[in-house]
Amino acid sequence: MCFRENELCLEALSIYFYKGKGRAEVIRLMLKDQGADFDEKVVTMEMWKEGTLKASCLFGQLPMFQDGDLTLYQTNAIRRHLARKLGVYGKDQREAALIDMMDEALQDILNKFIKLMFEKDDTGKEGYLKGLPKDFMPFEKTLSSNEGGFLVGNKISLADYALVLLLIHHEVLSPTFLDAFPSLQDYLKRMCARPNLQAYHQSDEFKSRPIVPEKKA
Repeated sequence: MCFRENELCLEALSIYFYKGKGRAEVIRLMLKDQGADFDEKVVTMEMWKEGTLKASCLFGQLPMFQDGDLTLYQTNAIRRHLARKLGVYGKDQREAALIDMMDEALQDILNKFIKLMFEKDDTGKEGYLKGLPKDFMPFEKTLSSNEGGFLVGNKISLADYALVLLLIHHEVLSPTFLDAFPSLQDYLKRMCARPNLQAYHQSDEFKSRPIVPEKKA
């Protein structure tokens, strides 16, 4: 499938990553929702430790993303490249700046969440959960005041995909955590009712992929 945005076209998309959601999951979520065809190459730890693939990666790390003859590394560079080409990066520079602001704040939460997922036990979970109201309240306020129904403007954006994924992860971590956030609760229901997102969220592909490769489900 081909998408045109500013006369550019997404073709022959491939993503190389471990068997886990990790930081690459928002890329999958965005592609799935936009109906873009892509090929995923699952990299096992054995393949990575063998060294050939790692040596070929510019920064020695995954994910690696190929869009035709363009090869990109670094998750945020990949995400923003796709957001621009799929038309989910705001209608103008003002909206793009606001999307960046929201996305950066969400990345701060994601960093803390992934750190928690890598812990060997649940000793840090209680403290982490106590910090969630402060972390998510800005997004609750934004959604309650934005009549467009999204974090920025009246169309889904990169920041929305990042927020949706975090909300899904945190509902698994603490099923009642959204009770204190009515706007976020309604927002997640609406986003997960989007046909492509709903299909992906309910798929075995999504459910069987652990959050952190070879760690926790």
